[in-house]
Amino acid sequence: MQAYPASEEMSTRKRARHPRVAEKLIKAVHEVVDRSPRTSSQLESLRRAYTPEVPPVLGSTVQKRLDAEPTTCVANEAEIKSRFPNLYGQPVVHLEPAMAVGVAAERMPLRVGCVLSGGQAAGGHNCIVGLFDYLRDHHPGSTLYGFTGGPKGVMVNAYSILTDEVIDKYRNSGGFTMLSSGRDKIESEEQFQMAVETARANQLDGLIVIGGDDSNTNACVLAERYAAEGLTTRVVGLPKTIDGDLKNEHVEVSFGFDTAAKLYAEMVGNIMVDCTSSRKYYHFVRLMGREASHLTLEVALRTHPNLVFVGEEVKKLKLTLAQITTQAADMVAERAAAGMDYGVILIPEGLIDFIPEVGALIAELNDLLAKRDESAADRSQPAEQWVVGRLSTASHAVFTLLPDAIRSQLLLDRDPHGNVQVRFRPCCALKRPRTPPASAHAAA
Repeated sequence: MQAYPASEEMSTRKRARHPRVAEKLIKAVHEVVDRSPRTSSQLESLRRAYTPEVPPVLGSTVQKRLDAEPTTCVANEAEIKSRFPNLYGQPVVHLEPAMAVGVAAERMPLRVGCVLSGGQAAGGHNCIVGLFDYLRDHHPGSTLYGFTGGPKGVMVNAYSILTDEVIDKYRNSGGFTMLSSGRDKIESEEQFQMAVETARANQLDGLIVIGGDDSNTNACVLAERYAAEGLTTRVVGLPKTIDGDLKNEHVEVSFGFDTAAKLYAEMVGNIMVDCTSSRKYYHFVRLMGREASHLTLEVALRTHPNLVFVGEEVKKLKLTLAQITTQAADMVAERAAAGMDYGVILIPEGLIDFIPEVGALIAELNDLLAKRDESAADRSQPAEQWVVGRLSTASHAVFTLLPDAIRSQLLLDRDPHGNVQVRFRPCCALKRPRTPPASAHAAA
């Protein structure tokens, strides 16, 4: 594909407002690319030559067909409709081969942007490769803008024009190296206006946001803003998450989940083989998935561990922390009685958030910590000392049951998504020498 003749002239004008930030983002990505090996192994060359299967409809120029009925939502209809007055109720779009329905193929050149948002997932590069190939084959003369550094690249208009030379380096490869990613969100009025200026300056026909649930929510809000501004830029969210929690009747599975499940299953399988060889350790394996246990369940179905906790089941059965602990302890005791002092237990990353009594505790802590932050006098007291005296009886009992390290984690600042940072161990715990019990071993 070739860039429009005026693109370089436009580039100078439209980046004038944030030139240093844009140049810094682009430079950072190029530095990573420049450090990449100049030669490829035979395996890498063969991998790049592989052509993945694609749905037959994408083998030709497509024609869209709209459902007769408008879409709706499962709850909070009035609120959602008020927030998305331009987008709410749009019908489902079906893609069909244009020639099959007797419609002349529209092969006009397009200007399309793409951006990687959030954590990596296998297949990200091929999403961009597939977009590039489709535009090249069915809309000759199109320009594909790769915004670098995640959503921030869209805000400051930091991009690279993607060419055959660039695209071919990343066919069938992992990582998000081509453009790099980021976890910035387009939230403030200034940030939305910056994103509007980027779309307007580049005369974008479309913007593809490749990301997870937060990124797709942000994409939806951005699409509403574009529509309100009268822009013709269409925003498309491409579901990406290894957690497998971004799906519905139209999205069978998000890309990245299948690869993650297979890779984790291989690793857990190796640990299980080690267990049967050493016959003296218990491995507690924590898998990705804060708000969904799909990945943990899929790995369990592939490997058959000795015990697996599914967050959704824990929540449905309203299991307590003591019941979960007892269940694990009973399993260890039963196996010990049979002469098997080893095993593997799978735990989803967000298990603690699924335990009802812990969820209530976290909600109380969030409210209390927010109130504490408002008062300088309250902040002068140690957080744990201040909080303990203000918890409800039930939450106080749960909080005091937890180990010191976990209590400290529950009092840490929340992550950018507002979640408790239960994944991280304090540095002091990592550095503190300790001798694990002979019958227990943790692997996360």
